[in-house]
Amino acid sequence: MTPTSRFPRHRVRLSAVALAAGAVVLSACSSGGGGGGDGGGSHGPGEDKTTSANYTLGTRADSTGPAPEVPGAKKGGTVGVLQRDAFNHLDPGQIYYIDILTNQLLYNRSLTGYKIDDKGRVKVVGDLATDAGTASDGGKTWKFTLKDGLKFEDGSPITAKDVRWGIERLYASYQSDGPLYIPQWLSGDGNDFRKALPDGPYEGKHLPSSVLDTPDDKTIIFHFRQPHADTPFATAMPNVAPVKAEKDTKQKYDTAPFSCGPYRIGEHKPGKSLTLVRNEHWDPKTDPIRHQYADRFDISFGHQYADSTRRFLADQGADKNALSFSNAVAPEMTEKVLNQPDTKARRLVEVQPYVDYISFNTDRLKDVKVRKALAYAMPNGQILQQNGGATAGVVATGLLSPAMDGYRPSDPFGKKAKPAGDPDKARALLKEAGKEGQEIVYAYANTDVQQKVSVVVTQALERAGFRVQKKEIDANTWRTAIAEVKNRFDIYRTSWGADWPVPSTVVPPLFDGRQISDGAQNYGHLNNPRVNADIDRINAIPDVKKAAPEWQKLADRILGEDVPGVPTFYNRQFSLWGSGLGGIKYHPVYGSVDPTGVYVK
Repeated sequence: MTPTSRFPRHRVRLSAVALAAGAVVLSACSSGGGGGGDGGGSHGPGEDKTTSANYTLGTRADSTGPAPEVPGAKKGGTVGVLQRDAFNHLDPGQIYYIDILTNQLLYNRSLTGYKIDDKGRVKVVGDLATDAGTASDGGKTWKFTLKDGLKFEDGSPITAKDVRWGIERLYASYQSDGPLYIPQWLSGDGNDFRKALPDGPYEGKHLPSSVLDTPDDKTIIFHFRQPHADTPFATAMPNVAPVKAEKDTKQKYDTAPFSCGPYRIGEHKPGKSLTLVRNEHWDPKTDPIRHQYADRFDISFGHQYADSTRRFLADQGADKNALSFSNAVAPEMTEKVLNQPDTKARRLVEVQPYVDYISFNTDRLKDVKVRKALAYAMPNGQILQQNGGATAGVVATGLLSPAMDGYRPSDPFGKKAKPAGDPDKARALLKEAGKEGQEIVYAYANTDVQQKVSVVVTQALERAGFRVQKKEIDANTWRTAIAEVKNRFDIYRTSWGADWPVPSTVVPPLFDGRQISDGAQNYGHLNNPRVNADIDRINAIPDVKKAAPEWQKLADRILGEDVPGVPTFYNRQFSLWGSGLGGIKYHPVYGSVDPTGVYVK
């Protein structure tokens, strides 16, 4: 995932015995909101809640609803949500970005989910399931039992067949943007899994019971090709969710999914607004995660950070009861927010699980010396400053976030010593390659922040001897544009957050050449057979403690030798909201405001 995304195809193997005992043995652990504490009121972030030490596996009792009441919460009222970018997906099968991940919490439910307490501690619990699953056959087989009383928005019962349909539709070719752990673990790596059910369930065919079994209305059994002790994390992804076959409109489902959560789609004007209203058939006794305090959520798009920040600062009218899932405080307004006393109780700065990158399109930039020159020239410190400085993050030096298990600092391009870039080193590399004056097509979204970033990046590259052709892209189509394999850009901003805090949820999706396809996340199109082979080798290590340093070494080699991009900064989220809302907390997994307990005061 990233502040504009989180993405697929990651593996980590934990001890099944340890998981069964209720402890997540990740030798440590994938932009937001929160309330109170040093993280909410200070100038710097609170304790890093993205590390694996903050994750545990919940019990059956933890998986039982209703969710703990939020102190002082009231029912009623409308929560406004101001978002910069229009949601590109509502179909849970296609969701993998921070804003839409957060939004789907209100209308969608998965087999498992994340229960977050008021300290930001995370438990993986049963959501639709009675618990976080039961493993057998050394972790290759996982069984989940559905709770009683689960219903869709029309009052019809949710059964195992609906969950099966939700998973099998992921095999259809149009399902390309969401996480694909479960189908890949069941049926094949990369896009090979689609061969098992090329049309999804739409032509009446299904996966055999030896792969995915639903022996009765309550039971779902996964038979994986290899052990996956991290299955409770994978089944918390939004696409491991029920879909009612007769309501599945394929691509059209993306604008009007059928709800199983506390809210349902009221009105959707794509690109403009979305209204979520109460789902009267949601039963809080089945849900350990969500509440239904507000009557509705009115979500509107097109709000640049400066617009939402001004409105939250003014705190007038309907904006008193408004928040944003993912809009950060506008960088130019940081000091004003920090110095306005009444914001202390309604703001947060938290460490996110994301790393920002400038990706290099290796299909177009084939000379590694040119890519190295770009990496040396990139002004990480200035990029961070345009995003908000210390409240937005820390200058990045390596591909992996410090939250990752086995993290070891590395800095092959000298970003700590020269955060503004090293134009002399870059120019020397260009001269050595015989590419002085090479033109670079630089694509960026037409947001206020990225327009400012484009200025400092262009100036830095020109100092290093490049010519820059700037391509401004509509922010609403940006995600799709950069994920096209045949895009016509040389460099572009991307970002990534691990789906859970282990490097196997970062390196394979970003750098496995077999993952290259439209909508996938190998944005630099790196396809190095040695890297692919090392990914397979490390994935086969059953102990995550032993695998972690191997992932770090591979990540360091990819950055230093292949250079499919350059990390720019490790993210923080600085959020502000209206004074009329309560129950706001930070979601450490998604790196956003958690809307599940929000109420109007």
